[in-house]
Amino acid sequence: MTSSPASGTYIPSRRPRRLRTSPVMRNFTAETDLNPNRFVLPMFIADHENSASAEPTPISSLPGVVQHTEDSLLTAIEEAIEAGVAAVDLFGVPLPEDKDATGTAGIAEDGVLNKALARARKEFGDDVLIIADTCLDEFTDHGHCGVLSTDRWGHTIIDNDATLDSYAAMAVAQAEAGAHIVSPSGMMDGQVRRIREALDAAGHQDVSIMAYSAKYASAFYGPFREAVGSSLEGDRRQYQQDARNLRESLLETQLDIDEGADIVMVKPAMPYLDVLREVAEMSTVPVAAYQVSGEYAMISAAAERGWLDREACILESLTGIARAGADIILTYWATEAAKLLSR
Repeated sequence: MTSSPASGTYIPSRRPRRLRTSPVMRNFTAETDLNPNRFVLPMFIADHENSASAEPTPISSLPGVVQHTEDSLLTAIEEAIEAGVAAVDLFGVPLPEDKDATGTAGIAEDGVLNKALARARKEFGDDVLIIADTCLDEFTDHGHCGVLSTDRWGHTIIDNDATLDSYAAMAVAQAEAGAHIVSPSGMMDGQVRRIREALDAAGHQDVSIMAYSAKYASAFYGPFREAVGSSLEGDRRQYQQDARNLRESLLETQLDIDEGADIVMVKPAMPYLDVLREVAEMSTVPVAAYQVSGEYAMISAAAERGWLDREACILESLTGIARAGADIILTYWATEAAKLLSR
């Protein structure tokens, strides 16, 4: 601070506000930029018994998000590409009668997800990165991410090692269908190594793995359960992470990197920005964060009631995720946010 001889008042010698004086100045000095090239649009593709006449099905808890038909999926991917979005992440929603104890519909070549992957890759080639969700939960009649078994005391458990074989088969099927990236989200120990070995053995050395490395057993997944028609009863705390733990995330992430993950992920994003920051600081590979269904639903619901400025909150929430260290952001607003940024 310096003083004015005339008045005796203090005059600041440093004025940070100088760099906020206009939109051009603020953009010029911004520390964090949102780039649609780093956005991923999660999309749901549903099996329809009569796909020729079926329409996309709105998801009530995710306003503006739908369970797509194959045709509407392609239209929405085209819109995303035109807006500048670089990648889409596909989740399959099978018919209830196609679910079973081991999720075989997720591996089958004619399953809803693999058919959609094949059609999208044929339609768009390398114009957009096609990511496949590599998990069994949408396809099992019990809704868990793995194969069920019984321990020596008669308790139902998720059989980690048996599940790895299913993940490996699923990843290879998705790569055969055309996925550029497979994305194991089940939080099974050793899943990345097993999938990498299977992909390489099948000749898919160029297919990348985006690992859900720090995936928490979160209450923020509620709307997603509706979106995929989940059959889950109970919870996934046996295998997804405890919200009270951070060091565990760093261990999980390092294990995935050591096993061959090309990208690691923190999920959810908003309640775990501290975890995201720590992971970003230690990771030697790109870091993704998933702005999950509950985050989307909260902002959407408040905006519908006039309590929040919807567009401003979309961009602010994504900026916070990027500022915390995310190189890649999965968000249901990917296309809309890309359009907002182009204004």
